[in-house]
Formats: sequence, C-alpha cells, structure tokens
Amino acid sequence: MHEDARPRPRLNLALQGGGSHGALTWGVLDALLEDGQWQFDGVSGTSAGAMNAVALAHGFAQAAQQHKDPEDAHVAGCALARESLTRLWEGVGALGSLTWGTPLSAANPLVGMMSQWFSPYQTNPLGINPLRKLLEREVDFSLLCSARTGVVGPKVFVCATNVRTGRGEIFFGPRLSADAVMASACLPMLFKAVEIEGEAYWDGGYSGNPALHPLIYQTETSDILLVQINPVEHLDVPNSASEIMERMNEVTFNASLLAELRAIEFVRRLLAEGKLDARRYKSVRMHRIDGGSVLEPFGADSKLRADLAFVRKLFALGRTVGQEWLHAHRKDVGVRPSIKIADNA
Repeated sequence: MHEDARPRPRLNLALQGGGSHGALTWGVLDALLEDGQWQFDGVSGTSAGAMNAVALAHGFAQAAQQHKDPEDAHVAGCALARESLTRLWEGVGALGSLTWGTPLSAANPLVGMMSQWFSPYQTNPLGINPLRKLLEREVDFSLLCSARTGVVGPKVFVCATNVRTGRGEIFFGPRLSADAVMASACLPMLFKAVEIEGEAYWDGGYSGNPALHPLIYQTETSDILLVQINPVEHLDVPNSASEIMERMNEVTFNASLLAELRAIEFVRRLLAEGKLDARRYKSVRMHRIDGGSVLEPFGADSKLRADLAFVRKLFALGRTVGQEWLHAHRKDVGVRPSIKIADNA
C-alpha cells in the first residue's frame, strides 16, 4: 500500500430507477468518481439505477483484476468505472437517436396507445429489447460476480418484483446477471416478464426503488447516499389522464422507499433513546441528492426519451448536482445524516 494512502470515507449508494432520467444519476456518479475520495461498499439499484450500479461495479472489477495493490486498484477503478458508465449511456443515447420518433421508440405516442389495448405478449412476442445486447456488451457479469467485492469495488444489489408473489427479490453475488438487470427494468406494459430460475419478474420499482435493506444488513457501512430521480411531492394536482397516471406511478414507485426511510428513522430514534441494543441495530445516516426537483421541468414523458443530446444534457445536470452535494455535505458522511427523514417520508 502507498505510504500516503489514508482510509477513505465509506459510503453506500442507493440508485433509483426512472427511465432515461437515470442519465442524471450517471452524472452524479461521474462527479463522485472524479472526486476519487470515497470507498463504495455497496450499491443498490433498480431499473436504470441497476444499470448504473452494474456499470460502476464493472469498472472496479476490471481494476481489481489488473492491480493487486488496493490503492492502485481504487484509483484505476474510479477511472474505469467512469469509462464503463460513459460507454453504457452513450450506447443508450445512440439507440435512442436511431429509434427516436419512429414506431420502435417507446416514446412514440402510438406505442403508448397500443399498450392500453394490447399486451407485450401480443405486440412484442419475441421479447426484443435492444438494451439487453448493449448491457451484455458493456458489462462482464462473470467478472463482476467473481470480483473482490467489498475490498476494491462495491457489492451490488439489484431489485426486481416477483410477479407471482408481488414481493421484491434482491439479486446479488452469483445470481447477478443481465437477466436480473433486465427484470429490474421490465415495465409490464412494454415488455414480457423476465423469467429467472422458473419465476417471472417485473420492474423492481413496484417493490423497492431502490431497496435499502441490503445496504443495511449486508454491508458494514452506516452512510447511504440516495440518488432520487422520482419526485416525492408535486405542487400542482394533475388533471389530465396522462398526468394522473404518471403521478400514480410516481406514488407507487416511491411507496416502498418511503416505508424504508420511516423504518430507518424509527430505529435511529429508539437507539438514541437507549431502547435498542446498539450492538444489534445499525444507526443509518441517510444522505440524498434530489434529482426529482431538477428533472421536473422536463416532464414525466421525457423518461422515455433517450436521444444522445438529451442523455448528455441530463449527464451534465447530474454532474452539477453531484458536485453541489460534495461541496455541501462531504463532511457530514461518517458524522451525521444530512437529511431529515421525517421531512422526506
């Protein structure tokens, strides 16, 4: 180890899903990786957040394979993770640019109309999703599953919803795969359920967007940075059919997260009052980057827009809010939570 190497503050990441708005999270992660001062112990992601999680971890897995020294591996991992994320999202933008405005685009109004009357088993019986090939090209899941997670790179947790039970399921370790990520991002009105080990799965947002409990129970780190891209609050009451439906989706996709945040606050309060054994319960320090407010001007429909210019614009916004968070809250990590959960849950 280098003589001047110092222990880095440890941080878990919780990455929400939200279609192409996940490009904002890409920008946030780029700012954190460029800063280079963080040890990421765990990353929990859903949908687009899961794609960001595996791309980030892929970079660190490559570095761990190339460098035996942890310090060298960390520095290389930050650089390789940035490259991995860039290739993934530039690929998303290229796919979006090719299909934007055509019948193949999920943002095409015709696709939205058809989804009201026809299931993906009728409109897309072969289950074609170009994102799968992109993901498999950019992320080596066999390398990711065999990497020294927790030593150089983070443990990765991907949430998907079991169609049969309605419960969230966390894929990690040997079960982490392209199938798991695609299941986590499977919107049931656009794509057929993804089958894994005989079970069918839909988007993880219905059961954990993202799931926080794996970060609490399967890592030693107490600080969690939530990158939230679905707005919790709206000033105006929606009145059109599309606005009502989108707000219903936002409420649904935030419900499980808000429940976990309330549980975290409850445990913190009981620990502070001495009513729980601190040796058995973790006092979690929550931090948040509120991407929902930044993304609100673009409208909910833009979640399905993925042309390269738009993806890059969201990336730039994400870098800005990531740098702002670093400036305002770097010193809070390891010391105190930087949000009041009661105000956000």
